[in-house]
Amino acid sequence: MNVRCRGIYTTALTRRFLDADHDVVAASDPIRERFDADFGADPHDVTIETTDDRQGVGVTGDPDAVAGVVDNLDLTRDTFVWPAPAARDAVFDARVTETLGSGAVCDLGDATGFLPFGNVDAHVEVGDDVRVQVTDPAPPWADRRPVLDGAIRVRAGPATLVRGDSGITVDTYDDEAGRELAGMTDLLGIEPPDGWGLVWAAAATEADMGSLETALDRAVDRAERLEATLDSTVDPPRRLAAPAATTWVWFGREARFALDADRRAVTTTMPGHHRVKAASDEASRAVDLVEALGTAGGDDDFPFEAVTDVFGPVAGDSVRLDHGKPDGRRIVLGRAEVVDRDPDGTLTLRREMTAGGTYDALGVSREAGDVAITKVREGRWWYPTVYRDADGERKGTYVNVCTPVECFPDAVRYVDLHVDVVKGPAGEVRRVDDDELDDAVDAGLVSEDLAEKARTVASSLEGAL
Repeated sequence: MNVRCRGIYTTALTRRFLDADHDVVAASDPIRERFDADFGADPHDVTIETTDDRQGVGVTGDPDAVAGVVDNLDLTRDTFVWPAPAARDAVFDARVTETLGSGAVCDLGDATGFLPFGNVDAHVEVGDDVRVQVTDPAPPWADRRPVLDGAIRVRAGPATLVRGDSGITVDTYDDEAGRELAGMTDLLGIEPPDGWGLVWAAAATEADMGSLETALDRAVDRAERLEATLDSTVDPPRRLAAPAATTWVWFGREARFALDADRRAVTTTMPGHHRVKAASDEASRAVDLVEALGTAGGDDDFPFEAVTDVFGPVAGDSVRLDHGKPDGRRIVLGRAEVVDRDPDGTLTLRREMTAGGTYDALGVSREAGDVAITKVREGRWWYPTVYRDADGERKGTYVNVCTPVECFPDAVRYVDLHVDVVKGPAGEVRRVDDDELDDAVDAGLVSEDLAEKARTVASSLEGAL
């Protein structure tokens, strides 16, 4: 199948796809320089794009093709894969449930979406029924909803058909190239369905006639199939059509280092390349400079101390505790102040707790003046939090078992693996939530290999406490 890839993981993933006999198309100039391969301009079956927060990738395209590509991305036991309930280009009959300053929240059935007021012609208010299409899906760990549009489009590589439009448009600043492409389109002998306009992407100006014909033919076929479903009455909430599938892949720390190895087989790659690039845009540019200068280093040790000295977090910084769940959700446990960093790379985090309720599994009341001291170390499969009252007396210790911790400049991130170990105020040690881990395995959210690692870590912690 044809795969188009963009973002910080592209070199490593390109190597994986070529090894799996997939065709990588529309490759960027750096990729063309790094590989001795023929990168065509044919329309892609699947596109892979790094998420905005650089934590993973979104895979969108033909449903069968997406499933095949994802098999090449399930790298390690701390890689998680989640199909999107609201895939890119999916069409829904939705009901407006809330209006905000810039748009409306819509019930899609299995998900909610956000419809900017500028994306729909008519005025909408709570209770209205609207037909919408997903233009920008959102990963499950993101703090946003999929973006919706009232216009219906069909995409096939560089060709997009827009329902309700007419004629041919070329999305390029090169007017001459645009006019030439519009003229060439007539020679293809393929007419869009009535009531659909054609928009060519800028990349189409460099494609050959065969690629243009394939793209337009696919777009027309998809538009005709979709058109057959659009005459029905709007009946929310329901998914009316899903011409493409979107799957989200979240990479853990082990996965990022596995991708380093793939990239290193192609070009100069510093230890921790993808781990650093996932931290911030500034850190990503620094990696590019280090590797361009040929100072990437020849050992396998990730320079955690040097990276955190430059980009953080360091003492005095504030970080989020991003507590991921195996179903893809992200729960922010709050912000913590970095109060210390030990020579081994352990960060000491301090949070002031609010009163109300009890601490999970400890059965101890949460009171005003309580403080939580958490110690996290890059790459460790667990971290402890000690709760103390206003007088400094220990109220209990909670040890969270998770995927290897990553200490980014703005957040400490991991995926919780359910099973935990607690030590109560009287010193009693208990292991909790094994049943939740078992349920996650049965549901296919956690692999048996990962679950066994979590159980082993929990057993070791029981003995240590």
